[in-house]
Amino acid sequence: MAIDLKKHYPFTGKNLDLNGLAYHYLDEGSGDPVVMVHGNPSWSFYYRNLVLALRDRYRCIVPDHMGCGFSDKPGDDRYDYTLSRRVDDLEQLLDHLDIKGNITLVVHDWGGMIGMAYAIRHPERIKRLAILNTAAFHLPKEKPFPLALKICRETLLGTLLVRGFNAFSLAASFVGCKRNPMHGELRRAYRLPYNNWQNRIATLRFVQDIPLAPGDRTYDLVSDVAAGLEQFRSLPMAIFWGEKDFVFDRTFLKEWQHRFPDAEVHAYADAGHYILEDLRDEIVPLIANFLHRTEEKP
Repeated sequence: MAIDLKKHYPFTGKNLDLNGLAYHYLDEGSGDPVVMVHGNPSWSFYYRNLVLALRDRYRCIVPDHMGCGFSDKPGDDRYDYTLSRRVDDLEQLLDHLDIKGNITLVVHDWGGMIGMAYAIRHPERIKRLAILNTAAFHLPKEKPFPLALKICRETLLGTLLVRGFNAFSLAASFVGCKRNPMHGELRRAYRLPYNNWQNRIATLRFVQDIPLAPGDRTYDLVSDVAAGLEQFRSLPMAIFWGEKDFVFDRTFLKEWQHRFPDAEVHAYADAGHYILEDLRDEIVPLIANFLHRTEEKP
């Protein structure tokens, strides 16, 4: 069934050339930059309603990670699907756009680790933070690694399910929203970029890059990011959390609150992983209000 994508995603994207690969992003509006960093298995589509709400007052920058959304989807021979490379990509984009300060970071899922790793590199550029069901630290000790992720991360069956049957993106489109489940066209829009084996490479590589123990290639970088978070405690921060997230549950929320006791918290017992989609009519105005309230007065 055809998808009227323009109805949901009325933007004209741009591309940055990264070593011959197209890195797609949205650049909408003007003003102080709001950089929105998505996770897996979503894409810039996740932030569409927030962009529409903010672009009259802010410059909204929303990249599609390589292998995601409308960015190219290269094989492993052309792109190293690792956290450090993701951070490099984001840094190159923002430098290309000459965005060097007053950044509001909005982060979700893997976007939390990518965005906060960028922030650790350039703390002087960050103005405030909006946190949506994500992490920028290792798996909390009291949180078991979910079996579904373990299968995807470590087994050939997981590879077949993710790349052959799009199981990860398919499942997320059904379970990611709890209070307001997605209708069929919306689910298809989330899955649109991941329509064949090759185009699902990033979906799998993200899961395989989850660091669980010393020696995993991303482990030390995550440790460094976690150790550097304290420097942002004085910044305005708002947390928006769906408690029915099967991965980023209340144990992750408690870790954020422990690290940022002064953060403004909006937690919802009946909302899921895609909090910005699940409760868009509530969360989008709250984020807009948070930005308005924390503007520096002349």
